[in-house]
Order: sequence, then structure tokens, then C-alpha cells
Amino acid sequence: MTAGVAAGVAAAGRELRLPSYGVTIASGALARIADIARAAAPAHRYAVVTDETVGPLYAVAVTRALGHGAELFTIPAGEASKTRETWAALTDAMLAAGLGRDTTVVAVGGGVVGDLAGFVAATYLRGVPIVQVPTSLLAMVDASVGGKVGVDTPAGKNLVGAFHQPAAVVIDPEVLRTLPLAHRRAGLAEILKHGIIADECYFAEVEAQLETLRGGLTGADPASAAAADDDGHGDLHLLAATIARSVEIKSAVVTADERESGVRKTLNFGHTIGHAIEQLSAYTLLHGEAIAIGMVAEAGLGERLGATEPGTASRIERAVRDAGLPARVPGEMTAPAILEATRSDKKARAGAVEYALPRRIGAMAGGERGWSVRANDSDVLAALAAVRAEEPA
Repeated sequence: MTAGVAAGVAAAGRELRLPSYGVTIASGALARIADIARAAAPAHRYAVVTDETVGPLYAVAVTRALGHGAELFTIPAGEASKTRETWAALTDAMLAAGLGRDTTVVAVGGGVVGDLAGFVAATYLRGVPIVQVPTSLLAMVDASVGGKVGVDTPAGKNLVGAFHQPAAVVIDPEVLRTLPLAHRRAGLAEILKHGIIADECYFAEVEAQLETLRGGLTGADPASAAAADDDGHGDLHLLAATIARSVEIKSAVVTADERESGVRKTLNFGHTIGHAIEQLSAYTLLHGEAIAIGMVAEAGLGERLGATEPGTASRIERAVRDAGLPARVPGEMTAPAILEATRSDKKARAGAVEYALPRRIGAMAGGERGWSVRANDSDVLAALAAVRAEEPA
């Protein structure tokens, strides 16, 4: 992921072809949304779904670009909106607007908007197409690709949902200029995860660039440009190349196993414990922050079980910290409470919780067992205790 490669990705863009849809990754791609949407999912009407934060920044312009027959639907920002109640309100509003089966949903926002709008599209009049336009780093590299859509319930995260592949995904790295730093860093958790599960060289490249990747994007002013490359957007180019590689990794896994009966389970690394921590925080922790903690804890669990090479957890923890992400369980959470919260995880089978664990950086354990590993409660509690230890001096 050299500077030259990164610049090429940002300037020329990438068109990744999955079996049933394409992923456009290019600066300025948002300006082509109407052409892309009409080619991938021609419709009589377009329902643009966004939230109160992203709407004024991008979704209003997308709605205008789609022209006559496009209607904007806005939800409150945040995980608290990813519920069955919001799904019902959106579908009722679309029905009241007279949107028929010749409608395409366009999701403009982060992971919450993409998951919720995708579930609306999967169920509205028994299913209509969706175009995903992610505006957060995490949504670009993870939530927008793969077709998992759904909502949260009081019992846990993403427990009601469907598989509904998008008609197209449009990723414009330029929109990350308005993304708060905390959300940008949260997206790095999924980027690191992709290297851990599938590509050690990619993980090492990301490790080496974390200081740049976690920082704010440079602007177009000369002072900012002097700190970057010759056009002032060196970090944007690097992000574009990183996004493209992460999408390639996730796409390859999803293509091999769309319905998560096998290798797609590896994408859940860090998510069993991470989702439990996220839920117990009442979603005050960002998804990527919770997953960062979950990856450290689950890698430690893998080492305890003998499934993971010694030293893997410490390397992951260093990378997580270098990304500006938390690596420790919040002090107000107890290990037993986290363990109990994992029992409602959608990956549980026959009452037992299953984990996707790394064998080492770049490869996952458990291939001979369907890519999941069961762990005794005592081992999980010990792994959680280890990530609640005092911070290193």
C-alpha cells in the first residue's frame, strides 16, 4: 500500500465486482450517484433514508440528484434508532407516500442507517432493491458490503434481520472529511480485523500507517497541504487504498459463504464479546470501540484455549492502542455480566456460545470445526479478567 498505489486508487477509483453487485470506490463518486443508482436499480421512485446528522451534509443533495420521484426519510442519529419501532415508522411513512414495488431504497449514512434501511428494503412489499451509500469509515469497510441487515432488540444487537444484498455500493472517501475523529478511529477496528482474519501483510501495512490513518483528514488549504503529499490529500489517498483492500477481503469471504454457514463466521472475530460490551454500555461505546476490546479479549481467549499462537493478543492490543481505540473492558462492567450478555448472541448454537478465533495474524482457527470454537465459561471469564487488568506502566 505504497503512496503511489494509494494515490492511484483515489484518483482513478476502483470498481469491485461481486457476484450480484458492484462496489464503486472513488473520490467524487457521490456526484455520480444518480447515474449509478439508475444503472444498478432503475426505479419509478427512490426512497432516500438518512439520519439527522448526515441528511444536511449529503442526503439532501443525493435526493435532489435522483430527481423527481425521490423522497427523503430522516431518522434520529445513533444506535438508539436501530429498532423495530423505527423500521415500522419508516415503512408506514413509505406506504403513506405511495411508494410501490417499483421503488429503490438508497441508504445514505453510517452503519445504523445502512442496517436499518437495508432491513426496510428487505421487507417492504416483500423486498425492493437498495443502494448503499456509506458515509462512515466503518460502514464503508464493513456494514455496507455483504448483505446483512437488521435491527437491535432489548435482548441484543442485530437479533432481528435478514440477508439482503445491495444492488450497488457507492463509496466516496471525500465524505470522511466531515466524519468525527472518534468515528474514524472506530472504523479502524474493522480494518484491523480484516488483516487479522485474512492477510498478515495487509495488517502489517495498516500497523505501519496507523498514526496517519487515525488522524484527521487534511483540508485543501496550503498549510494542511504542506504536511501531506503534493496535492494535500495524502491521507485521503491512503484511506481510499485501505478501504479498497478491506472491501476486497470482506467481499471474498462473503462470496464464498453468503449465509454464514462456514467461513463467513470468521468475520465475527471480536464481535461475540464486543457486541456484549456494546450492549452493556447502552451503546455509549461506538461499535468499533467495543469490537476493539472484543478482539483483544477473544485473541487472549484463543491463546488460553491453545487455538491461537502466543503473542497474537499482545500484537493486536498494540495495534488497537496505536489506532486510538480502547483495549480494556470499562471498569463498571463485570466479567459475569459480559458473559451473560454473550448468551443472547445470534451466533450461539444449542445454548453454547461460539467464537471466531485467530490461529495467528492473517489466519483463523477452527476451519475443521466450521470456523467456530466453543469455550468454557471459566476460560471466557479468565480472558475477560485479563483485559480488566491494570494498564501497563
